[in-house]
Amino acid sequence: MIKKVTLIVLCLLIISCESSENTVDSNNIQIIPEPEQMSLRDGEFTFNENTKIIVPDSLKPVAEILTEKFSSAAGWKLGISTDKPEKNYLIFKLDDELEKETYLLESDKEKVEITASGIPGFVYGIQSLRQLLPIKIEENSVREIDWSIPFVSIKDSPRYKWRGSHLDVARHFFEKEYIKKHLDRMAFLKLNTFHFHLVDDQGWRIEIKKYPKLTEVGAFRVDHEDKHWNARPTPQPGEKATLGGFYSQADIKEIVAYAEKLGITVVPEIEMPAHVMSAIAAYPELSCFENEIMVPSGGVWPITDIYCPGKENTFEFLEDVLLEVMELFPSKYIHVGGDEATKTNWEKCPDCQGRMQEEDLANVEELQSYFIQRMERFISSHDRVLIGWDEILEGGLAPGATVMSWRGVQGGWEASKQGHDVVMTPGSHMYFDHYQGDPDTEPVAFGGYTTLSKVYEFDPIVDSMSIEQKKHVLGGQANLWSEFIDSPSHSEYMLFPRLVALSEVVWSPKEKKDWKVFSEKLKQNILPRLEAMNINYAKSAFAVTAETEVDLDSESLKISLENEFPNTEIRYTLNDNTLNESSKKYTQPLEISETTKLKAAVFENGRQPGAVLEKTFSFHKAVGKKVRYEPIYHDSYKGPEDVGLVNVLRGSLNFHDGQWQGWLVDDVRIDIDLDELTEINKVSVGAMENQGSGIYYPLKVSVSISENGNNYRSIGSISREFKENGNPELKDFSIELEESVEGRFIKVEVDNLGHSPGGGDSWLFLDEIVVE
Repeated sequence: MIKKVTLIVLCLLIISCESSENTVDSNNIQIIPEPEQMSLRDGEFTFNENTKIIVPDSLKPVAEILTEKFSSAAGWKLGISTDKPEKNYLIFKLDDELEKETYLLESDKEKVEITASGIPGFVYGIQSLRQLLPIKIEENSVREIDWSIPFVSIKDSPRYKWRGSHLDVARHFFEKEYIKKHLDRMAFLKLNTFHFHLVDDQGWRIEIKKYPKLTEVGAFRVDHEDKHWNARPTPQPGEKATLGGFYSQADIKEIVAYAEKLGITVVPEIEMPAHVMSAIAAYPELSCFENEIMVPSGGVWPITDIYCPGKENTFEFLEDVLLEVMELFPSKYIHVGGDEATKTNWEKCPDCQGRMQEEDLANVEELQSYFIQRMERFISSHDRVLIGWDEILEGGLAPGATVMSWRGVQGGWEASKQGHDVVMTPGSHMYFDHYQGDPDTEPVAFGGYTTLSKVYEFDPIVDSMSIEQKKHVLGGQANLWSEFIDSPSHSEYMLFPRLVALSEVVWSPKEKKDWKVFSEKLKQNILPRLEAMNINYAKSAFAVTAETEVDLDSESLKISLENEFPNTEIRYTLNDNTLNESSKKYTQPLEISETTKLKAAVFENGRQPGAVLEKTFSFHKAVGKKVRYEPIYHDSYKGPEDVGLVNVLRGSLNFHDGQWQGWLVDDVRIDIDLDELTEINKVSVGAMENQGSGIYYPLKVSVSISENGNNYRSIGSISREFKENGNPELKDFSIELEESVEGRFIKVEVDNLGHSPGGGDSWLFLDEIVVE
């Protein structure tokens, strides 16, 4: 023990001295997440085929992370030994005095030393070492290059205990091999908690030996993958269920063991009381009315087929399931979901009403609290901790529970105020199923808009928290729900590089966070590594976006071009000119006053790393004219208000982009005054359809004109019947005249669907009325 303490003191002295004698800018070290302390000196240590790795037998699996890399990229395997040579070696040094996840990394001419107290610290030290090596270390083709790292001193430890990545394998099943790849990538970024979402309405993914029908029935559904997630029919009993899969208990053990080798804890999620139609399809007696159902093949809302808390056999079932789950997962935490339970069946169920009377519960919210508190007692009796989504706060929180706050940060704030630990994962910043770029050019996503820079600006601690509340914040987590994600490649696209940003948010000291520095490290060191690893990362952060400002008095438009990364080179062209690295460089906002087609893109070293922005700004005859609405647009979707339909700007597939005006149920009449008699050839009405979000195309668009505002004559209409449409779309409903007509006043009447076939209220969304 004395030797170990002496070692750590010596290492700290080295770091302290070298920080003051630093001869090279430490910003040249492009490690993500940014280390806590770091200094750099002139000189390099070079790995070659004779380099030895000196480790105790218990740490050989960690050393193999590096030996496998060199074997693939350099063609030679580093020898692993317990005997230290005089020079040319990497040594793992154990120091029990260090915190669990702390590591020290030292290199000089003769050796590299990694010091830690156990597997996590050594794993993180290896990952930092890996990022110091040439990028080609990530490739699977042998290269003869100089495998050197700089002389460096690093002392590093995480800011938060919980650095999480969640994968939903219930909506779409992902094979064991992809899960292991994801764990490798988590380790690369020093993330330590894998939240394994194993159960949802659309699939039960874990073998439970006592209840075999959970996987025989619950793991498979009718294949409706050709239809949009939210436009799939309800499968009927007897239909063939062929799509799905599950993990055997042997698979789970293999995944958990693999994660342990990387210092990662796997937290299983077994949903309750809702999101369990897959279980009820297998065992209908677990529901209130025991109706026979199939595993749904797509979206379900509201979620009414849920567990019945009035029946004792429900709790017997769940306790049996959790006993097998806890046998497979050594995690301290067991996640029980607890979210989005629609309790209408509980209000009518005799068993539930009996339970409420027996337990003196005032309402179904308190019945859910009873449910969660009962499960919490069972889980804590097995020395585990129940964790659930922030809905578990409703009706009273179980005494030992931990809260995962997803509906903003308020749930985490409330739970921490009550003395409970919390994990912050608000949908605004941590839901990676949201769009990360222009929805018009991105793969279909759940909704929302969460860019790379928005992830980076997140902080799990809320400023208004007290000192005591802050102590209860365990950390943060990114969630990837898989409704629209059916392949590993698409999963990678949604995760990366946003997961890289999260890693620095939850690891690095707050004062070390710097978006500009992070951006350069990401572009120069990490993105090329992701490419070398064959990870299908999104290039959305390189895309150019256009911010527009309309001057309706002068009928002109000012266009500002920007990109998420600082100091990028944006080049653009107008109209039909070709866009390339020689195109005009953007330096100041563009002003246009006539219909113009814009193309713009980022260029770096002659390369175009992101997509091209293409937009046409149409200056039509109604731009800036007076508009009257009857009825007025809904308060929730005002767009640019009174000029929203005549301001040149068009909406995107993201209906929260501020350009859409919405009406719920109502038909709408829009009157436009063109100020003077005007020749009219065509009138187009821009609309959106996103049936999964309750937005529908109009049933009818009618246009009339008048010279005096009193006497109108029809110039045309378009009618369409409702059609099922799973894909979000934009469409112009155009009335084009064979011969032009004159008018000053235009009346546009748009008929709302009113109510969807499923019975819900329908939205009508419009973005522009174009008069030509």
